[in-house]
Amino acid sequence: MSDISRRSVVKALGLIPLVGTFGACTSPEADRAARAAVDSAGAAKAGTFFTEHERATVRVLVDYIIPRDERSGSATDAKVPEFMDAFLSHPEADPDQGASIRGGLAWLDAECRRRHGARFVDATDAQRRELLDSIAWPGCAKPELSHGVAFFNEFRDFTASGFFSSKIGYKDLRFTGNVSLPEWTGCPEPAMARLGVTPAAMTPRVRAQSRG
Repeated sequence: MSDISRRSVVKALGLIPLVGTFGACTSPEADRAARAAVDSAGAAKAGTFFTEHERATVRVLVDYIIPRDERSGSATDAKVPEFMDAFLSHPEADPDQGASIRGGLAWLDAECRRRHGARFVDATDAQRRELLDSIAWPGCAKPELSHGVAFFNEFRDFTASGFFSSKIGYKDLRFTGNVSLPEWTGCPEPAMARLGVTPAAMTPRVRAQSRG
């Protein structure tokens, strides 16, 4: 869970669910609706899945996964908890996923109590990190922690999906799409050189494709 590598690793994980919208078990419609609710400041009305304590735990946990740094804001800055709440409460969301997330949060509290005598939100920073380090790396985790490992993997992907689909996440990725071009001057020469073509050799169809 080092601060140096965490964001780059989570970014790589986040790019995968963004292609398929957080895995095969979730609904693209729920994903779009959740992000729209958050972006329109309607998440407070839409988000009804988490209990007050679960929501507090989520807010702490997501910022361990994607903390604020000199490059961009944290997961809570990107309203990832609101995104999760809106997503899981959407009619198109998979109820099994909601049960999995809720069960994982309960496991996190139970394991933290067993180790440190406190719920995750009430534990110290060192205690939280000790617990998360034990489940963040599947290849190093003890077999008896398999439930925690599975939950953390799913929750980390969920966090990445929420973060990198937000405005803060787009900027963190240095995303440069969705920008209008006032004038089309043709395919850039470096791109044509890489493709091994010249403007004269390009057919109308290729020219049309190059505009995309």
